[in-house]
Amino acid sequence: MKARPFVAVAALSWIASSVAWAAPAAPLKVGAAKVDITPAAADLPKNYRGILDHIFARAIVIDNGKARAALVSVDIGGMGGDTWKAISDRAQRELHIPADNFLLTATHTHSVPFLRGKAFEDKVFAAIRQAAGAERPARMAYGTGVSYINVQRDIIDPKTHRWWEGANYQGPSDKTVAVISFDTLQGEPIAVYYNYAVHAVITGTLDLVSGDIPGATSDYVESSLGNGAVALWSEGAAGDQNPIYFHQTYELRDIRIKDYAKRGIDISNAMPPGGEGLDRSNPRVVKLMDQQKRMILSMGQMLGEEVLHIQRENLQRPLRDATIFGDHKTVTCPGRERTDHGRAGYPGTYVDADPVDLRLSLLRIGDVAIGGVDAEVYNPIAMRFKRESSIKNSMMATLTNGFAKSGYIPDDASYGHNTFEVVSSRLKPGCAETAIVDGLLDLIDQSEAGNATGG
Repeated sequence: MKARPFVAVAALSWIASSVAWAAPAAPLKVGAAKVDITPAAADLPKNYRGILDHIFARAIVIDNGKARAALVSVDIGGMGGDTWKAISDRAQRELHIPADNFLLTATHTHSVPFLRGKAFEDKVFAAIRQAAGAERPARMAYGTGVSYINVQRDIIDPKTHRWWEGANYQGPSDKTVAVISFDTLQGEPIAVYYNYAVHAVITGTLDLVSGDIPGATSDYVESSLGNGAVALWSEGAAGDQNPIYFHQTYELRDIRIKDYAKRGIDISNAMPPGGEGLDRSNPRVVKLMDQQKRMILSMGQMLGEEVLHIQRENLQRPLRDATIFGDHKTVTCPGRERTDHGRAGYPGTYVDADPVDLRLSLLRIGDVAIGGVDAEVYNPIAMRFKRESSIKNSMMATLTNGFAKSGYIPDDASYGHNTFEVVSSRLKPGCAETAIVDGLLDLIDQSEAGNATGG
């Protein structure tokens, strides 16, 4: 086992008997499904003005003859640990999918009202149940490519000379698109699971339900593949990554700041949510919002084309059988509570607060490892995890299996930046980056040990 420096974290004890590990004994079987979870227009919160595009829960179930695993993606901003537990417990009870083999990821679209409760959980579970019922002999393959629709978003404002939000072309930004492709033995597409780091915030000012970039990308890939294939978005470490073309939102922000200023209200360092305060009779506002609607389709097509390119050209040799390993652990880091206000630009002031728990998950399918974190993680943390992982085909899926109370999780080097992500983080600096990376690497070490002993 690779030696790593000690980090003061509290971790759940690993119990060998609870680890879902299965050596391959039969060819893979894979099923996929999606279920529409769009709220009825009458059920939308008052600030919502309608539906731009429908949102979905998508699921892939993988079975190797001895164990099952599930990859689930939901068009929603985030899901609490209670939602993850309710759905994963039910999947274990009714579909024999161990909770350790279950990854439930939010696409993090900012254009969906908060959804929870039994009716919502039933819809998500319906996608998993349908996927399990559609299992058929399959093969899987992994590949990567690149897309340039994301950009690091922490900059020094040229006017104020303070930290703010904008396109930082020189900032760290992983352009990798990672793809797991599942096909029938005859080569017909069943599903694709793709991982990319960008915030789904384009349509956030419209106050219309939308899957944003993830929804547009999955729709494009599914339409292109045909035959009922399902495309799942896996949210990469996008805590500091915006869409590269985000000008409409910045201009709408400036318009709103000026409109509020005319009423004697300064919101220059504290923006209201959604499109509140925007004069929708202003022709410029109308044009910018229309451009936002078209921008998600453009970015969805660009990212979707790269997913399809990877499937055509960059996949490794397909596997017809694969081991399945799943486990999770909790790491704990010192917490803080902010005592001042303001979006960004100044150092925050803090008092000590309760420690913050972070749930880490690992699902390994053959030679592919997916490391899950239940929070919004900065890009350099995921890049470090992939760099240090003993498994070449590794990726990080954030906002997975719950929603931690941490706020954003900056990498250690970014704590000196007075951005809104850093000043709002509920984590003290110096712990989370290494705790996350080492925690996931420990789970990978355990998967390697299980592989060596045959489970």
